[in-house]
Amino acid sequence: MAMHTNTKQSLARRWEAYQPSKSALVWACAATAVATMIVGFSWGGWVTGGTSRTLATTAGDAARGELASLICVEKFKAAPDSAARLIELKALADNYKKRQFVETGGWATMPGQTSPDRRATEGCVAALMT
Repeated sequence: MAMHTNTKQSLARRWEAYQPSKSALVWACAATAVATMIVGFSWGGWVTGGTSRTLATTAGDAARGELASLICVEKFKAAPDSAARLIELKALADNYKKRQFVETGGWATMPGQTSPDRRATEGCVAALMT
């Protein structure tokens, strides 16, 4: 009777003995690259160049609007009759008339411009109403 031994190699020995083919290595590298991109764009916060430009433009517009609002508020407060004008502004009923009041007063027109800035007007009215 022949003695039949059923020996299993350990995982470490099988790993050492493994000889992958070139095509298996190429596919493994491709799959790793694709998985990295999926994880990066889904959870890693990666964005494309177009998305980055859009986000930068939006952030720049918002920052300019905030700055213009601050300038508008300062111009409003620097006016000699600002206390009376503030009472007059707060007495107006709807936001459209409030924005019109600020635009007509010239406080929302930024230096070097000929027309009032929409974001400056909206932010200015909101800041003055608090």
